[in-house]
Amino acid sequence: ILPFVSVNQILLLLLVLTVCAILYNKVHQVPSALKNETVDLESPEEMEEEIPVVICAAAGRMGAAIAAISSIYSNTEANVLFYIVGLKTTIPHIRKWIENSKLKEIKFKVVEFNPMVLKGKIRQDASRPELLQPLNFVRFYLPLLTQKHEKVIYLDDDVIVQGDIQELYDTKLAPGHAAAFSDDCDLPSTHEMVRSVGMQNTYMGFLDYRKQAVRDLGISPSTCSFNPGVIVANMTEWKHQRITKQLEKWMQRNVEENLYSSTLGGGVATSPMLIVFHGKYSTINPMWHVRHLGWSPDTRYSEHFLQEAKLLHWNGRYKPWDYPSVHTDLWESWFIPDPSGKFKLTRPDS
Repeated sequence: ILPFVSVNQILLLLLVLTVCAILYNKVHQVPSALKNETVDLESPEEMEEEIPVVICAAAGRMGAAIAAISSIYSNTEANVLFYIVGLKTTIPHIRKWIENSKLKEIKFKVVEFNPMVLKGKIRQDASRPELLQPLNFVRFYLPLLTQKHEKVIYLDDDVIVQGDIQELYDTKLAPGHAAAFSDDCDLPSTHEMVRSVGMQNTYMGFLDYRKQAVRDLGISPSTCSFNPGVIVANMTEWKHQRITKQLEKWMQRNVEENLYSSTLGGGVATSPMLIVFHGKYSTINPMWHVRHLGWSPDTRYSEHFLQEAKLLHWNGRYKPWDYPSVHTDLWESWFIPDPSGKFKLTRPDS
């Protein structure tokens, strides 16, 4: 009888423990909404909603990157992750600037770019040495900088964003296209600006058609060029098509044969992209890349047109942090002064 009673007691004890465990769970149960949020944070769907934006922070023009980041962050509710790319010597400055300003709330990663990857790939050109700065070529290496993302936005530092960056991110890329750009012939309202400042908007302005290798491409010199200062890129296609390797090949050929130079369109980083992506890119909504604001110190767009624009680009020599330049008020409204005092705006009275 004793062993039988002992077994019953054990079973009763187990039953009591089970009931206690159920009651404990009911009292201390995590609300389902919180559980769902936790799951969502780890889900692929949530990861896809993160918008990666690559922007460079170059010595002497870090204020440009700060204004661009400030404008993006202020005009969206989207989950933006900024990849801020710099050289080893400039990274501490940009990090301190962000962490000691209202931008300390942004999500960002600082990435060091090693200029050694460009060794032997850039022809020295004295006419516009600023175009040979290593960070001008960061856009060639997007998959190396943003490894976990399927879709990436690249922006030049001399832009401000007036729209919601989510709209740009939602740009549809056609099957087989690794990137989307803005055509240089896309906006009728910019044509007068292009003519007045002598801006090139065809392949003739970027490639030397006297060279056999350029003629062998079979691209008409009157073909409309595109501007790679704003890129929406598909990383899967980029890697599959070995875009970076193709770009490097044309850089090396230029070193050997001088196929393009900064004396042409001023685009030593643009020309290889024009070759590699010819006929194989999707287009960005023209209002998401209103450009040429830096091509003249006095040619201006209408204020109404600029207010409608989603993104403004001061490509050209006349930058909005320097003097002279146009529409500086639109840029300066997003600028955040350097807490260290190293970067200063150049103004008529400064």
